[in-house]
Amino acid sequence: MVKRQLPNPSEIFELLHFKTPELNPRRRRLDAALTTWDLRKIAKRRTPAAAFDYTDGAAEGEISLRRARQAFRDIEFHPDILHPAIDVDTSCEILGGRSAMPFGIAPTGFTRLMQTEGEVAGAGAAGAAGIPFTLSTLGTASIEDVKAANPHGRNWFQLYVMRRREISYGLVERAAAAGFDTLMFTVDTPVAGARLRDKRNGFSIPPQITAGTVLNAIPRPWWWFDFLTTPKLEFASLKSTGGTVGELLDNAMDPTISDEDLKVIRSMWPGKIVIKGVQTLEDSKRLIDLGVDGVLLSNHGGRQLDRAPVPFRLLPEVVREVGKDATIMVDTGIMNGADVVAAVALGAKFGLVGRAYLYGLMAGGREGVDRMIEILSDEVVRTMKLLGVSSLAELEPRHVTQLTRLTPVRPSVKATSDALAR
Repeated sequence: MVKRQLPNPSEIFELLHFKTPELNPRRRRLDAALTTWDLRKIAKRRTPAAAFDYTDGAAEGEISLRRARQAFRDIEFHPDILHPAIDVDTSCEILGGRSAMPFGIAPTGFTRLMQTEGEVAGAGAAGAAGIPFTLSTLGTASIEDVKAANPHGRNWFQLYVMRRREISYGLVERAAAAGFDTLMFTVDTPVAGARLRDKRNGFSIPPQITAGTVLNAIPRPWWWFDFLTTPKLEFASLKSTGGTVGELLDNAMDPTISDEDLKVIRSMWPGKIVIKGVQTLEDSKRLIDLGVDGVLLSNHGGRQLDRAPVPFRLLPEVVREVGKDATIMVDTGIMNGADVVAAVALGAKFGLVGRAYLYGLMAGGREGVDRMIEILSDEVVRTMKLLGVSSLAELEPRHVTQLTRLTPVRPSVKATSDALAR
């Protein structure tokens, strides 16, 4: 029998702990977010459907995006037991410079439509955290404004080669003059992908005020207040901004870009150059032979060709074949610091986060981006400690198994020959 006694008041008082209430509503909701998925929930509540779906959605059936995220879920870690990792060093050298974490912020277009602080918030947060920030050609802050927001940090520029080549050349020159150290030459957008959520929402640049948008704005008045009381959207390159996102991309992009354009840009750019949107081993080899400094395995966040290869799945093969010759990076689907750790273990030098960054931005502006970086960073550190590794250099392929959910079926040589004969 358990001996019973009357509660001792002094013992009860020892158990009572009252937390000082957080009076700032933004800080309160961000403190309650423990994962990037929590930030996504907040972002969805606070952002009109058209702007949120532009961020959250992907092309056609959104199969590529789901597969990319599932690929990170389908990993198994193998920790080293009795191998203490008390002090963890998460820093790395990437493309000639230092980063405090093995991830940076990916380029995103039309960012101030998500939340009015836009790229300035992203660049400032990245600089404070000691990680790189990438500005998109279709960003809503100028190259010079991003440099001002992140004057001492690392800024990268993502380049689309446009029909009017002089626009792209001018952007390259401005980025170099502003001290951006890496150029991401993007190759996976000859035309716009079919982003069906945008079409269904009637999403346009700038957003049009219709009966539907007014109805959707009723529970989100702060978004419209911010949008209507801040300076008009300015883009890094486009002067005419009327129309849907697809129309803007199709008018600006050039499906005829080739290796010759890469050679021209390479000759103009004084820093490191990375090709963004590589989706095959063969292209990785060819591009490295052309003298690029790195390749970013990416299917544009699933926003271009649906059912495209999953970058994380492609990673081990590319690293094995060409990892000694160039910097291999990966994006698409990263929502957790453990995803970054898994990618590094399999040979990636770096990961880029796009949607996770925008979820943080929509959830709380600059503070939301800070919170996103804090969440991912904590997850990186915790995962490394649980694996028993003290530095990124200690991560090896043996620490990760990619569990197979989809198995490729390769046609036999005979079947291929018979098909060609027909």
